[in-house]
Amino acid sequence: MPQLLNSLIVSLLIFLQLSEVCFQSSQDTLNRPLNPKDPIQVELVTNFGTILLQLSDETPLHRDNFVKLVESGTYDSLLFHRVIKEFMIQGGDTQSKYADSVARLGSSDLPYQIPAEIVPSLFHKKGALAAARTGNPERASSSTQFYIVQGKIQNDSLLNHNEGRINKMLARHYGINDPANKPLIDSLEMARTAKDSIQVKELNTRLNQRLDNYWNFEKYTIPAEHRLVYQTIGGTPHLDQNYTVFGEVISGLDVVDSIAAVETNRQDRPISEVRILRMRIVSKK
Repeated sequence: MPQLLNSLIVSLLIFLQLSEVCFQSSQDTLNRPLNPKDPIQVELVTNFGTILLQLSDETPLHRDNFVKLVESGTYDSLLFHRVIKEFMIQGGDTQSKYADSVARLGSSDLPYQIPAEIVPSLFHKKGALAAARTGNPERASSSTQFYIVQGKIQNDSLLNHNEGRINKMLARHYGINDPANKPLIDSLEMARTAKDSIQVKELNTRLNQRLDNYWNFEKYTIPAEHRLVYQTIGGTPHLDQNYTVFGEVISGLDVVDSIAAVETNRQDRPISEVRILRMRIVSKK
């Protein structure tokens, strides 16, 4: 009997030691810093469910800005204030946290912009994470506002049409930044400052005609591999090359679909709130 008791005591001590080792290992895993070589992932929790985002290392300015905002809690409790079915869901307006149901949202962010990081391999497939922006000549992004693409399946006809839309936007971008057009643009700004509506109308017409016919740039062709993705899972190809894509959804596309399906008002704001409950940085699974 004493021998049996001694064996039980030894077994118990071994069990306790192993338990302590396992507990410490578990704690070490939880406390281990993220591997800087792993792509950064962000858990986006909404009142419709959870979306897991992965940020692209090819767009470091947008990646680092997004991480900073997530870690500071900037996005917590903000709304998805603009939702368009078969297009995208947009959030990040800094005034949306306490906005009443009739407030017009979409014009508020932090007082800086992110330089454009338009990477050819990053495109507006379903689930793409991209930066919203105003119509500025540099295509610089909003500091806080972002959108997630829902989009729709594209056939050859739609893709050809959207390729034309891409090149029309590129023509305006390169035309506005062409030094040859600067005198006309400067004259238009002077007329606006002087509030000369007749001159503004005339100069604006001339500028638009010039931009619509601008040709001094390399036209964009949607790559075959992108066309295949648009034809299978869908997306919004007409935004390619004009807005910065800086990540993608790696789980939770069903949540994106659910949000995109909500009823909205004339300003595309959801009738019932779609709220970001919280965001946090998580390690790669």
